[in-house]
Amino acid sequence: MKNTSEEGKVTPRGAYPHVKRVGDFIFVSGTSSRRSDNTIEGVEIVDNMGTKRLDAKKQTQAVLRNIEKNLEKKGATLSDVVDVTSFLVNMNDFAGYNEAYAEFFDKETGPTRTTVAVHQLPHPDLVVEIKVMAYKKE
Repeated sequence: MKNTSEEGKVTPRGAYPHVKRVGDFIFVSGTSSRRSDNTIEGVEIVDNMGTKRLDAKKQTQAVLRNIEKNLEKKGATLSDVVDVTSFLVNMNDFAGYNEAYAEFFDKETGPTRTTVAVHQLPHPDLVVEIKVMAYKKE
């Protein structure tokens, strides 16, 4: 089964939609920094042995841009997001994640947020995954 569509868009890695509208609510499935070619933004090879540096800040920025694209499919934007759940593989990445998050959401007017640590995500190079719920009148 292919993970990318002909248009070069990222497709889900399972039997679920990226985004779903239920009345005025829009739900975006857990989203990563995976690109349409199945590479992952925020992963840098640092030597000829294949050692990788996984950048939580860059991954968070890419995740939120991917979420923004999914919201656009339903006529919404990040400003319509009312709740965020974030999953970090390592809470030592919280500072970079939090810094990137603040580039997209305002402390006073932004959505509520829960951030939890998880054992792992669906790919070993992923360090952050985020799911959101938005509210936008149809």
